[in-house]
Amino acid sequence: MGSGKSTAGKKLSKLLRLRFIDLDYYIEQKEKLSVQSIFDNFGESVFRKMEQTSLNEIITNQKNTVVSLGGGTVCYENNLELIKSNGLLIFIELPAESIAYRLEKSKVQRPLIKNLKDAELVGFINEKLNERKNFYNKAHLIVSGLNVTPQILQQKIIEFKSKNI
Repeated sequence: MGSGKSTAGKKLSKLLRLRFIDLDYYIEQKEKLSVQSIFDNFGESVFRKMEQTSLNEIITNQKNTVVSLGGGTVCYENNLELIKSNGLLIFIELPAESIAYRLEKSKVQRPLIKNLKDAELVGFINEKLNERKNFYNKAHLIVSGLNVTPQILQQKIIEFKSKNI
């Protein structure tokens, strides 16, 4: 969260002339509940099951689409393998301090960090990054989130595809 996945994804999809889906927004529309409400009322495990079901629907029904995933999506069940076998997975990497700064400035409610500030927030982000590192490092591409642009992402994709044809 806070790495710029949705922002970069929207811009990349325009540049590539592809559809864009934000997985969290997709879930909210489908369930008619906010992610925050799902977490508050049903817990993270129920959200992760909804997330997995929605991811499967998107992969099955939405070809040629840029999808912005939640930060924990790749860590649940077989999602990592499913994503990698059906598309190109890009990890936008940022230091915890940069993510914390972005999240503190954001107006978006984030269920996992709603009561955290300053050093507590940085600590939580570092903990999550460490927990998820093994999953994130299995992405097809790892790109620095500092000053990332759709053009940089496009170039990285082209380079990746040319090496992996």
